[in-house]
Amino acid sequence: MPMHNPPHPGAALREDVLPALDLSAAALAQHIGYSPLLLSSILNGHAPITADLAHRLELSGLGAARQYLAEQIAHDLWHAQQQAHPAITPLAIKP
Repeated sequence: MPMHNPPHPGAALREDVLPALDLSAAALAQHIGYSPLLLSSILNGHAPITADLAHRLELSGLGAARQYLAEQIAHDLWHAQQQAHPAITPLAIKP
């Protein structure tokens, strides 16, 4: 289990990709046919990158969809592991 909080993949888009392209969030949303409000929420780490968005980003040449999704899963899993859960014991699989 990672000992740090993996960054939300929207942060890299907001902090690295968009500035490098001199592109606003609204312009990216328009280019990929996506809701500007939803994209803003993702860029600010308030909503997850979905498979649909990851695919659109890949089609626009902004990286691999699988990488965006892997980063999102790492982020989500780390947060899930930080939550309190009831005591759960492993199930025994019968041969």
